[in-house]
Amino acid sequence: MLNKAILMGRLVRDPERRYTQTNVAVTSFTLAVDRDRKGANGERQTDFIDCIAWGKQAEFVKQWFTKGMLAIVVGRIQSRSWEDRNGNKRVSIEVSVDEIQFGETKKARERAHGNDLVPELPPVDPDALGADDFAALEDSDVPF
Repeated sequence: MLNKAILMGRLVRDPERRYTQTNVAVTSFTLAVDRDRKGANGERQTDFIDCIAWGKQAEFVKQWFTKGMLAIVVGRIQSRSWEDRNGNKRVSIEVSVDEIQFGETKKARERAHGNDLVPELPPVDPDALGADDFAALEDSDVPF
């Protein structure tokens, strides 16, 4: 069976970390992922995808990611059943994170600091890039 999800979106709020009874870190966060097509009214539609990271990935997410940051998540979709406070049976669908990466450079995040919405960068055609389009990275370009 194949169960693999690859998402790119912005964190809706700061990640929330907690620990299991056996002291394993668990961090949950929600990604806002825009759909490719606009709705009937011409507005962009967005899905809000719950994600959960465990162990070292959970610690990494909590340490380096904050609300509004662009993240690339690779994981698997899973469901879990639970009962709410009123005794109603509920089902949650979430992505269990296997990998997470920064979706933008530290410099791009700093340029947008203070803005609620970060402008999208235009797509880059990799075939159109030449050797002069690549520069050496400076310490300030590394996201951590």
